[in-house]
Amino acid sequence: MDDTQNNRTSLVKGAKDIAKEAKKQAAKNISKAVDRASDEYSTHRSYNRFQNDDEEENNYNTYRQQDDHYTNNADNDEDGASSDATEGHDDEDEIYEGEYQGVPAYNDGKPRDGQVALGQPVSDSLKSRKELENERQADEEELAQQYELIMQECGHGRFQWQLFFVLGLALMSDGVEVFVVGFVLPSAETDMCVPNSGAGWLGSIVYLGMMFGAFFWGGLSDKVGRKQCLLISMSVNGFFAFLSSFVQGYSMFLLCRMVSGFGIGGAVPIVFSYFAEVLAREKRGEHLSWLCMFWMIGGIYASAMAWAIIPHYGWSFSMGSAYQFHSWRVFVVVCALPCVSAVVALTFMPESPRFYLEMGKHDEAWMVLKHIHDTNMRARGEPERVFTVNRIKIPKQLDELVELQNESANPALKVLFKIKAELRGIWSTFMRCFTYPVKDNTLKLAAVWFSLSFGYYGLSVWFPDVIKHLQADEYASRVKIHTNERIEDFTFNFTLENQIHRNGVFLNDRFISMKFKAVTFIDSSFLNCYFEDVSSVGSFFKNCTFVDSFFYNTDIDDAKLTNSKVINSSFHHNKTGCQMTYDDDYSAYWVYFVSFLGTLAVLPGNIVSALLMDKIGRLSMLGGSMVLSGISCFFLWFGTSESMMIFMLCLYNGLSISAWNSLDVVTTELYPTDRRGTGFGFCNAMCKLAAVLGNLIFGSLVGITKAIPILLASSVLVCGGLVGLRLPDTRANVLM
Repeated sequence: MDDTQNNRTSLVKGAKDIAKEAKKQAAKNISKAVDRASDEYSTHRSYNRFQNDDEEENNYNTYRQQDDHYTNNADNDEDGASSDATEGHDDEDEIYEGEYQGVPAYNDGKPRDGQVALGQPVSDSLKSRKELENERQADEEELAQQYELIMQECGHGRFQWQLFFVLGLALMSDGVEVFVVGFVLPSAETDMCVPNSGAGWLGSIVYLGMMFGAFFWGGLSDKVGRKQCLLISMSVNGFFAFLSSFVQGYSMFLLCRMVSGFGIGGAVPIVFSYFAEVLAREKRGEHLSWLCMFWMIGGIYASAMAWAIIPHYGWSFSMGSAYQFHSWRVFVVVCALPCVSAVVALTFMPESPRFYLEMGKHDEAWMVLKHIHDTNMRARGEPERVFTVNRIKIPKQLDELVELQNESANPALKVLFKIKAELRGIWSTFMRCFTYPVKDNTLKLAAVWFSLSFGYYGLSVWFPDVIKHLQADEYASRVKIHTNERIEDFTFNFTLENQIHRNGVFLNDRFISMKFKAVTFIDSSFLNCYFEDVSSVGSFFKNCTFVDSFFYNTDIDDAKLTNSKVINSSFHHNKTGCQMTYDDDYSAYWVYFVSFLGTLAVLPGNIVSALLMDKIGRLSMLGGSMVLSGISCFFLWFGTSESMMIFMLCLYNGLSISAWNSLDVVTTELYPTDRRGTGFGFCNAMCKLAAVLGNLIFGSLVGITKAIPILLASSVLVCGGLVGLRLPDTRANVLM
């Protein structure tokens, strides 16, 4: 009787098992049919499997549960037994996907640390470092393929566009920072009475700050995350940029701008790494190129604000004689606004899910990916679409050497140890950029970044200065020369401009509420003259004689009295500081307008590069753009007028922007995730080093010769383009 009962129980149990298995197979077949239909519907969304059809359940949406991994109990064979971690059941025992309840990361059925499985090693400690690194490399390759499929399922939509505009503000801030240097340089040096020995330091020191910032923040983003590093670096930039507008001393101003440059240096490497990690392969080249447009927008913004603000001397105010706040300081404050906006907007965005996976943070990555999927599906009007991913491959985490501190250690020592550990980690990651298989790519990329930047930033300094030089020559050609004049009992209450007075005699004359602008008195005599409220910009008295004269509230001092004699004359309440004037200053307006045109000229190149990036390839666009830029640079030799030089400036900028966009995309795609920020940061640091050298070399040649700057820039650009053509093509790459 007992045997009959046992047989009946076994039959019932077997029937239930067969029904359960049939239901699972039916669900699996339905999933396969849906995938095939999706493949036929869109050739762009290709879900190619890693495994063959028999192993298809190992994909990211239906990873097979291994019995020895979850349980060794026979209770799993009972009716209704299931794992809530991977599947949910409704009242009718129907299977549905997408219920995530803290699933452990997919690990190919391998035992986790501390577990024992037949025929497998007990612990990774028995493996060599090389074996562990090979396993991690294999995991990285599998994750890259899987992550590409996940991003295809998440789609491209509202989330990517939100992040696009937020990161665009950060990139715009970098463009503004570069242009601010050139625009405030003349005004700041004049306002702060900078001697000739200190002139030009502002441009170089800001680029030096950006160079160190690119390397530091790019490397740190591989350790602590893209969003967190970008937030901190942008906050540093915004705070010190704002502070620099209020400091009065030139040395403090230099320090603030250097730290501000250090902060903004992290923008470019982090922004492109961050955005690339939420883009599918078929969207990456185009949308990274569109992102580059924000750098151009930053340049246009800075040029327009400089044009609208700096020449308006009346916008300034003063607090006593010690504190002066001129219009160029207002311009510096306005230029900090994009950075502040980027910091505020960035606080609402999540961390890069690809970075989370690299760090072994499976749950955090899943939550961000689900957020991306749900945001895009709601925007498409498909909120019912379920995120089917519940298992994501995590690369093997290699334990780094960690020095433990005593619990009772000094808090300050703990902070110092933390900083030391982070710096050691950045350096270690940097050295890995010079190991196989990325060593050759790093060296070639550094050469291309250096050559492109040297030509671009060098010419960006040379162009405005050449135009100023041409304007100065034209201005000097219109000078009015007065010789042997004698003026008695006359009141000057108007502006004298662009004049030379030789051997003049001024007797009982009054100079009241007037301005000398580019006026030079040579071998002249002032007898019993009265000077009140006089400003003298670019004016000098050479070999002159002042007898019985009175000076009240003027800026005429020893620096402007060259080899002159002052006899029985007195100076009262002389103006302190350097006097600035922008009233009706045609030159200032013209320089800002030229810069505005040069920046606007890159718009066609930006559009073309974005549309063709994925069609003609990154390398073709990079090499072709640099070679054409070098050729266009050569024709500067024939520029003899302002209009000709401006036209060549616009042509050069329009051709070179495609090279910049291509280089940003290639650099992002050539480095694996764990070295992407570091590698990009190093290349960008080389870019800023080239900018410093370009400033020094090209700036010293203005007005001396055309041949050296033109030939140097042309040859460097062409050679850099030829090196760029030797880089690997990354169009088909997935982000490792």
